[in-house]
Amino acid sequence: MTLYYSLVFLLLVAEMALFILLIIPLPFTIRRKMFTFISESPLVAKLQYGMKITFIFILILFVDSLNRVYRVQIELAESNKQQGAAVLGHERMEVQARKFYSQRNMYLCGFTLFLSLILNRTYTMILDVLRLEEKVKKYEGDPKASGKQADKLANAGNAGEIGKLKNQLAEKDRDIETLKKQAAGLSREYNDLSDKYGATNPDSTPKKDR
Repeated sequence: MTLYYSLVFLLLVAEMALFILLIIPLPFTIRRKMFTFISESPLVAKLQYGMKITFIFILILFVDSLNRVYRVQIELAESNKQQGAAVLGHERMEVQARKFYSQRNMYLCGFTLFLSLILNRTYTMILDVLRLEEKVKKYEGDPKASGKQADKLANAGNAGEIGKLKNQLAEKDRDIETLKKQAAGLSREYNDLSDKYGATNPDSTPKKDR
């Protein structure tokens, strides 16, 4: 197995472990903290962006493996039509071996892409279930259902989206503070110039022509 297919296999194992982690029955508070951390962590957002690029390359490998399987199928069919199958037995075994490797790579990339879609859907469904449980607790009068963790869970969306929006909001606040300081400095400078001009020119009104 080549290096990139080995990396695809490791990614498939990691997806399986993550899927098992998502479906393990955990207490509500632990699961809520885990999902709020995922939604607020900038590191998770960067990791998610990198995984999107990785899945594009895996999709390219999947299409390439499909093409290889198709070509090997044609080559195997042509070898079966030829005369002297006993003489070409070694070549047929080589073609069948390439067919096996091509199918293995196709299944590996296909299952990796398919499991990524399942993980995304499972994450969304569990998040919806947690929100519904939070609403039920709130209707039942649980005081913990209206705390900070509940608000974070209600605003949780894609992984790292809240953290990204918070950073953008903080940058805009800093820009607004900088503009306020610049406006205050310009206002002071304008007042100083006005006072200076008024002191040097006490009578600045134009006289009427006689």
